[in-house]
Amino acid sequence: MIMKILTFPDPRLREVSKPVTEFGPHLQKLADDMIETMYDAHGIGLAAPQVGELIRMVVIDTRPRDDKGRRYKDEDMTEMEKAVQQPLILINPEIVKGEGKTTFDEGCLSVPGYFETVERNLVVELKAFDVNGKEFRVKSDGLLGICMQHELDHLEGTLFIDHLSFVKSNKIKSQIKKHGYPPKQKEEEGDKEKSSDSKKLEV
Repeated sequence: MIMKILTFPDPRLREVSKPVTEFGPHLQKLADDMIETMYDAHGIGLAAPQVGELIRMVVIDTRPRDDKGRRYKDEDMTEMEKAVQQPLILINPEIVKGEGKTTFDEGCLSVPGYFETVERNLVVELKAFDVNGKEFRVKSDGLLGICMQHELDHLEGTLFIDHLSFVKSNKIKSQIKKHGYPPKQKEEEGDKEKSSDSKKLEV
């Protein structure tokens, strides 16, 4: 089922999500719906609060797709990324360790049409639970590492624009509140642009 993705300034995006305490089929159903919604929106990550579910859960899939929707080439993937089975379902995820620094031009399905450079850890290690309540760990760098950090921010009510300077962040927020979001490009034009620019992704 395709779910509605909330966009800034919806106040639910600013809520701190609650930990998941009950595991089972209902979480698998939500995860399946979130993954379907993420793919439909041409995203590579989606957090539960972005679809109005204020729980600590995210889904991620940064793997290359077909030629039409491709945004990240096989040869651009790091060895760490290739070792992680995706799509990822992370429940109650926590960052265990972060190493180094890197920057990336990030966008967000909840702030569509805007991209800005954000500083993140180069390598990040998480611990999380699967839909059955089993704990596991995942470690990555590259696009997957960036995406994991971006999605965990959503669980704290933080958007990527909050990582920008006060002036730049306020400018974007004011533009959105005053003028709304830029119109979406035609499907084929959007796919072409995303395919040609692997450093500018909505995560």
